[in-house]
Amino acid sequence: MLPSLLRSLPRFGRTWKPLNFSNPNFTRVPVGQKIEEETLPDYIASRYYPARIGEIFQGRYQIVGKLGFGASSTVWLARDMNHCGYVTIKIFIKSASMGQQLDDELRMYKRIERGSKNHPGRSAVRSLLDSFDVDGPEDKHRCLVHPPLWESVLTFLHRNPVQRLPSPVLAFVLKRLFLALDYLHTECHIIHTDIKADNIMFGIADDSVFRDFTEDELQNPCPRKELDGRTIYVSRELRMPREWGAPVLCDFGSAIPGGIEHLEDIQPNIYRAPEVILEVPWTYSVDIWNVGCMIWNIFEGGSLFTGCDPEFQAYRSRAHLAEIIRLLGPPPPSLLARAKLRHKFFSDDNDFGAKFLLEDRILLEQRETNLEGQDKAQFLRLIQKMLQWEPEKRSSAKELQEDEWICKKLESTH
Repeated sequence: MLPSLLRSLPRFGRTWKPLNFSNPNFTRVPVGQKIEEETLPDYIASRYYPARIGEIFQGRYQIVGKLGFGASSTVWLARDMNHCGYVTIKIFIKSASMGQQLDDELRMYKRIERGSKNHPGRSAVRSLLDSFDVDGPEDKHRCLVHPPLWESVLTFLHRNPVQRLPSPVLAFVLKRLFLALDYLHTECHIIHTDIKADNIMFGIADDSVFRDFTEDELQNPCPRKELDGRTIYVSRELRMPREWGAPVLCDFGSAIPGGIEHLEDIQPNIYRAPEVILEVPWTYSVDIWNVGCMIWNIFEGGSLFTGCDPEFQAYRSRAHLAEIIRLLGPPPPSLLARAKLRHKFFSDDNDFGAKFLLEDRILLEQRETNLEGQDKAQFLRLIQKMLQWEPEKRSSAKELQEDEWICKKLESTH
């Protein structure tokens, strides 16, 4: 902890000078070939800030290369010349296209910052170092500055030929995730709402990764495409660090305040909790359901629920409910009594309307194929602590940190 804290402090009397990224020996991508953010279905060039490698923001952050892109932002590695260290900068699409979400996300990070400094889960949540707006050709763009991380659990998963996380790695990730959620739920009063494998990232305890990235860009500039006064760069991967840092929960773009009951329709479709589907007032425990579904994805190599309705060949809430019923049995009447959408899916006698979707029940133990004996029984108990119809019956993040399967797997690695 202390070494990383010391790295984050200014190096008194020292600053870095800007580097010159004018090496002309880069591959030019043909104008007609779509790359990076251009390949996204709703891509509109004018929404994105035309960042340039070598560009300096706020007189201190020099962009050294592109790490990735998404529908609402691009992500860059930068040198913090005031602190002689590295940061990542997330540059959002123009503010008019983002609307209220920009300020909401920043508010969540400020709420996180105000949480207890002593809670062990604080270090398991991505921190915000700085934020500012830059002027683009048409509008302002919000920039968030974070400590740099390595790669997501999803990317790590794809490195494994069987596309599954090994048990000890999963246990380590879950321990950190439940620490993070306990901090968010109890100290910050935040519901994340969108926990998935690409929102959990491994840290890096090895600055040489960033120095090598910078040197590579200076000596072998990344391929790029110049079009209409902007440059679109091909993202460059960070090399494998000699020492990984612990996993960190990221991305608070969909997070909302806790401590009050909500009725909004949230979460990725396959992770929607029953109370969200049925419009039962919900709070923190939607995150716990979400994690239970995600664990299955990254450990069993498939989704517990798809919500695919054979009649429409698309996601439908009734198909998702049918899958939950097949797995957990029918919902308790006490839950249905609170559901605003009860009569959309159930009769007065609480019979499910789309009976043709209810084939035979498939129990969790039949679906789990990786484990055996006591190991399997303990893992299934962990999942069952999270996948409960009634939110009140799900374990809390604090309780889940001490789960026997997680503790046993972590003990076996020491």
